[in-house]
Amino acid sequence: MSQGQREFSADHLKLDAGKEAERIGAFIRDGVFKRLRRKGIVVGLSGGIDSSAVAALAVHALGADRVVGIFMPESDSSDDSLRLGQQLAKKLGIRTFKEDISGVLNGAECYRRRDEAIKAVVPEYHAGYKSKLVLSSLDSSEFRISYVVVQSPEGVQSKVRLTADAFLALVAATNFKQRTRKMMEYYYADRFLYAVAGTPNRLEYDQGFFVKNGDGSADIKPIAHLYKTQVYQMAGFLGVPDEILKRPPTTDTYSLAQSQEEFYFSLPYDKMDLCLYGKDHQLPASTVARAMAVTEAQVERVYRDIDAKRAVAHYLHMEPLLIEPIGTGGRHS
Repeated sequence: MSQGQREFSADHLKLDAGKEAERIGAFIRDGVFKRLRRKGIVVGLSGGIDSSAVAALAVHALGADRVVGIFMPESDSSDDSLRLGQQLAKKLGIRTFKEDISGVLNGAECYRRRDEAIKAVVPEYHAGYKSKLVLSSLDSSEFRISYVVVQSPEGVQSKVRLTADAFLALVAATNFKQRTRKMMEYYYADRFLYAVAGTPNRLEYDQGFFVKNGDGSADIKPIAHLYKTQVYQMAGFLGVPDEILKRPPTTDTYSLAQSQEEFYFSLPYDKMDLCLYGKDHQLPASTVARAMAVTEAQVERVYRDIDAKRAVAHYLHMEPLLIEPIGTGGRHS
């Protein structure tokens, strides 16, 4: 074992935020003005750390007058999402627009389709209930099992295992939300001749924690190379409000509060970052386990989960299939 492996710790993810902000800023200016030939950037603002960091980086790179923020609440959104997004936009001094997408989602019958999927396993479920999708922990099983948590109008919660059909139907219905938001972002991008900025961090981009042609769609992705802990460092450096820096990561997709950990990832983001870094740098599970104060077997399970999610993410990252190359087309970075 090398000296570097013995000393592996969270310090490996420490970022020279000033230097990295300049590097990302140069990337944004080159990408927007030269490669994409746009005049500025549109960012969907959720009040979360990733969209806040991207908006702050866009302002750092282009100036506030070339950045537009879009708020896109819907019936299940947390009130904090809009409030914190507005707080950030005010601090950055950017133009913003608010689009309540509930009407679009109702038109597409997003909520009806979601409710039907849940009723397949919880027949008593109705509009007065709240719900969220969760996965079993890796500690309880080698495989992740999908459950729906429902809460009755009286506040009683229950957790029911989803069938494969119900799981797919539930995910397909809720994916309307991300795809509708992206449609709105491209409306404003077309209106102002701007580029759409994506907000996935490295953990989300690598592990496929996005919707294809939804939040996975963008013209430029400025933080896809940063681990989530590094996104927090960058956001702090750029002056993102403390309340956003302290807000736990959430999907803000279901009517019940839902963490990213219970919805998709095996561990809290800071530990997932260490495991992903270890996997990226071919560190033994034992080395990462010591840094995290967990067992080697636990890290090995996470390593296998990373591989499994990368296999699923391959489809999400794929370009449309063509029988042969056409012109300059089909290539993007």
